[in-house]
Amino acid sequence: MKSVLIIVAHPDDAEISMGMRIHWYVQNGARVRVHCLTTGKPEEGGSQSRRNECLNAGAVLMVDQYTFSEIPDTRFVEHRGMINSELFRVIREACPDIVYTHYPDDQHIDHSITGQEVTAVAMREVMELCYFRSPYSTGFDPNMFFIGTEKLMNVKVRALESFTSQQQLDMKVFCQLGAVAYRQHVHHRVVERFGDDSAYCEMFRIQRSIEFGSGE
Repeated sequence: MKSVLIIVAHPDDAEISMGMRIHWYVQNGARVRVHCLTTGKPEEGGSQSRRNECLNAGAVLMVDQYTFSEIPDTRFVEHRGMINSELFRVIREACPDIVYTHYPDDQHIDHSITGQEVTAVAMREVMELCYFRSPYSTGFDPNMFFIGTEKLMNVKVRALESFTSQQQLDMKVFCQLGAVAYRQHVHHRVVERFGDDSAYCEMFRIQRSIEFGSGE
């Protein structure tokens, strides 16, 4: 059974960036854990309502675990030591085959620090590391495209609807972006070869992937 760990800065980051991919993993027998470094408030202890939103979204996506650290939201700069310590704990506890996280070059400082710190830890602890594209990623050049169906997108939308406190989550916009954003990277002749039910895309950048030639 493949073990997948997604590490994000904030509630809803995982669902926005790779909700379809998460649910696909679960459907195909993977063990999936989402770990959020903050529960959405600058104060220690975070927000119970935001934590509950995550748990509801996780139930929709059918993840095995949705866990949290207590890093104060928007204060990642002064808590890098604590973040590093938490990442070692979580990654060693989960022992994942692959880790997904924020692309380190991101306009949101919490996203950027998360990506940098996860990279530092995962490159010495995990065989495979992959970055997802978030709305604030800069200079993101994807080399892996997950093409999802209408059914997968509907599950993603239902998961995002769990975040009732986030009024800026426009489902129509997310669906439109999922349908067209990848086309600047994939030639239309390739897109024409996609199946009729392949309508939406989530984009990733593989930082490291290790394959073995044994067992021939």
